[in-house]
Amino acid sequence: MGVEFKHTTLDNGLTIVAEVDAEALSSACGFFVKTGARDEQSDVMGVSHFLEHMMFKGTARRTADDVNREFDEIGARYNAFTTSEMTVFYAQVLPERLEKATDILGDILRPALREEDFETEKGVILEEIAMYMDQPFWVLYERVKADRYGDHPLGHRVLGTEETVSALSAAQMREYFNARYSADNTIVALAGAMDFERQVAQIEKLCGRWERTGTQRKYDAAAAADTSFSQTESRVHRCYQLMLTPAPGAQDDRRYAATMLAMALGEPGNSRLYWALVEPGLADEAHVSYDPHDREGDYMVYASCDPARADEVWTIVQRELAAATASVTADDLERLRNKVATSVTVAGERPGGRMQRLGRQWMYLGEHRTLEEELEAIERVTLEEVGALCEAYPMKLSAFGRVMPELAEA
Repeated sequence: MGVEFKHTTLDNGLTIVAEVDAEALSSACGFFVKTGARDEQSDVMGVSHFLEHMMFKGTARRTADDVNREFDEIGARYNAFTTSEMTVFYAQVLPERLEKATDILGDILRPALREEDFETEKGVILEEIAMYMDQPFWVLYERVKADRYGDHPLGHRVLGTEETVSALSAAQMREYFNARYSADNTIVALAGAMDFERQVAQIEKLCGRWERTGTQRKYDAAAAADTSFSQTESRVHRCYQLMLTPAPGAQDDRRYAATMLAMALGEPGNSRLYWALVEPGLADEAHVSYDPHDREGDYMVYASCDPARADEVWTIVQRELAAATASVTADDLERLRNKVATSVTVAGERPGGRMQRLGRQWMYLGEHRTLEEELEAIERVTLEEVGALCEAYPMKLSAFGRVMPELAEA
């Protein structure tokens, strides 16, 4: 029978999409809320991620212990995450336990938001921020991203800062929740074995009273910055260098070419930067990645090395990026098509992977594309498209940062 796509929208605007597979041995459900760090005001930066934590602190029907216990009782693989553009809550279970998993997820999306839980969890968030501040890559990435986007909200930190989280009030969180966690800003993605009509009826019972707010994301264009900095840290012993430069957005059909270009230039283990820097021992790590956002995008270029080689390494990085159009060959594309196709197919073999792909796809595109259609798009990428992409989005210095040990000289 194969996989069958299903879609409906409730009267309050909540969207339900599903890839139904009667032969699957598991099922998955995810609630995708179109809100993240880019949707926050600067003074409440981090509220989306903080809210993600608060969802597991109990509801009118369940305590925090109930939430964890009931997920465990049905053997669910469950979690949540927050990005700049979405907050997602999901569970993967055996088909006969999908309704219970959906009930728990739908319930926690309407949390109690108790003041005492808020104050306790604030300490947890501040500890998480402190933990990331001990990691040189994240310190560098967050500062470069802030430089890259300036006043644009894509420069916001997902965790927020110590200052914004410390100052955040429960009232501000409730106000943000009421505006952004609305029915018409939420997608429920399902995959695997299920009775779709029964699932819709259950979700309507759970979520049919959720309000429609008409909330919209602001799409101010981000200006391309040209910034650089170098800073020293007493706790590091290597040199870390990172650049962010514009790339196609998530809705741009050139995203397939951008994915393969980034892999050709900086895939770990077999790429231009690997052979130019890591294999000869000039750097211990060097890679390029493509990160598509909602109507924007970035290439991230990163390298770590001995501080004495910092300038030499970055000169080689820039050389390889400048030669991208000429260096990528037909053989490279064929190899990369096969790798991307394998990755996409493996991720889509299980309902959990299908649910994640479906939810993200609908949030960014508002339409369903089958796995086969995705693979066909990958197969259609040509050298000419890669060349045109390099002209449209040259990987020239945009926002660059370097972290060095104290007393080190490049």
